[in-house]
Amino acid sequence: MCDFAGMKEPEMVKRRPVVVVSPRLRYRKGLCAVVPMSTTRPQPPEAYHHRIRFGEPLPAPYDSEYQWVKADMIYTVAFHRLFLLTTGKDDQGKRQYDARVISKADLRTIQSCILHGLGMADLTTYM
Repeated sequence: MCDFAGMKEPEMVKRRPVVVVSPRLRYRKGLCAVVPMSTTRPQPPEAYHHRIRFGEPLPAPYDSEYQWVKADMIYTVAFHRLFLLTTGKDDQGKRQYDARVISKADLRTIQSCILHGLGMADLTTYM
């Protein structure tokens, strides 16, 4: 999850599930690149959108069968904006978290969508 509070429309302005798309970079501590997801189907879907289905839905209220990646809205955010979704508590009262790793195929498609969203669709031929 990413808390986009403090941004202004048409930027993302609320909490959203995100996919972290950047690797850990040596000299960029505390930052990562993310693309937000939505349970709402874009109208119309574009080349920078990707429908992703998890084996098990995300916790409520994001428990839709599908999530739509909005790769035209890539952000570099600080780690303090990010947090894991909670799925409840275990028998000892300790919080349990939902941390997902997407497939390589989905990541590759999202990378292609990012290029489309940045107006660099020609570069997808090299992927």
